[in-house]
Amino acid sequence: MLGIESSCDETGVALVRGSQLLGHAVASSVDEHVRFGGVVPEIASRAHLEALLPTTRRACEEAGVTLADVDAVAVTAGPGLAGALLVGVAAAKALALALDVPLLGVNHLVAHVAVDVLVSGALPERSVALLVSGGHTELLDVRSPGRQGSQGVGAMRVELLGQTLDDAAGEAFDKVARLLGLPYPGGPHVQRAAESGDPAAFPFPRGLTAAHDLRRHPYDFSFSGLKTAVARQVDAHRRAGGELDERFVADVAASFSEAVADVLARKTVTAALDRGVQTVLLGGGVAANARVRGLLAERCEAAGLDLRVPPLRLCTDNGAMVAALGALALADGLGPSPLELATDPGLPVSTIVV
Repeated sequence: MLGIESSCDETGVALVRGSQLLGHAVASSVDEHVRFGGVVPEIASRAHLEALLPTTRRACEEAGVTLADVDAVAVTAGPGLAGALLVGVAAAKALALALDVPLLGVNHLVAHVAVDVLVSGALPERSVALLVSGGHTELLDVRSPGRQGSQGVGAMRVELLGQTLDDAAGEAFDKVARLLGLPYPGGPHVQRAAESGDPAAFPFPRGLTAAHDLRRHPYDFSFSGLKTAVARQVDAHRRAGGELDERFVADVAASFSEAVADVLARKTVTAALDRGVQTVLLGGGVAANARVRGLLAERCEAAGLDLRVPPLRLCTDNGAMVAALGALALADGLGPSPLELATDPGLPVSTIVV
């Protein structure tokens, strides 16, 4: 299975045989977006056009295969940036047609769950997945009752439990980084600053965790108020004559990171316990954040839950996760997709194959 990912600013191509990752390559255009403080869709799309062929060659070389060895092609059909998705889907259609193999347009978010099979083996029959990235923060109930391979009988199913009502966690990191004078993308820089800071220096709010909020939004997230609290703290510090020195930035970064990780871990563990699920899956770019990973691991251990987290190289967008989901889908009897496959920037998480 050849997988192609082009939903945002990473061009990912990988080859998978069953649950074995043979080779993968990623080309990122993040450096081209730094001066704009965020991803520019037109620049991302052009970067995908330039990177897709050389990235495919590198993945094939690492895997020790040629395109003639490919049995099927999977590609992210959504959600994501419209133009960026179009580049990947067009390439996948061309390859599938030229190689005369099945085409599968798959869900980017579910692929972040499926990548776990390349690390830990078969998905558990039931799990709760926390997806945290620049554009998405969601809790999912994932059912994978076994490979029966007949019209999707026994196929993987995904139910949305909760999601962010405003900013995604990754967006909040980027915006807070900007407030603190740190470069884009914010996640790595905030994490680096937080390492020397005090996570209890500032009592930043935990969105949607008050009793009245939990009754209406038990599994939803909100980071807009947290971002505003950081902005007010920075403004108050400046009005008092303070500078954005290393100590202040470190303490704000650590306190902010702790607030994000606390809410993510708290709601994820609650969802798993409420639904009687033993296994928690973590995926998405923000899963690379050390405090998010660490606190979720602590809370899961305390609650007697199993936590499965991909290695850092498979947390950010990549072709391996797309190929993994494509392989699972074929085993479930899902697909193939038509050559008229259209992209869907708002593809719902319940749709695994388009």
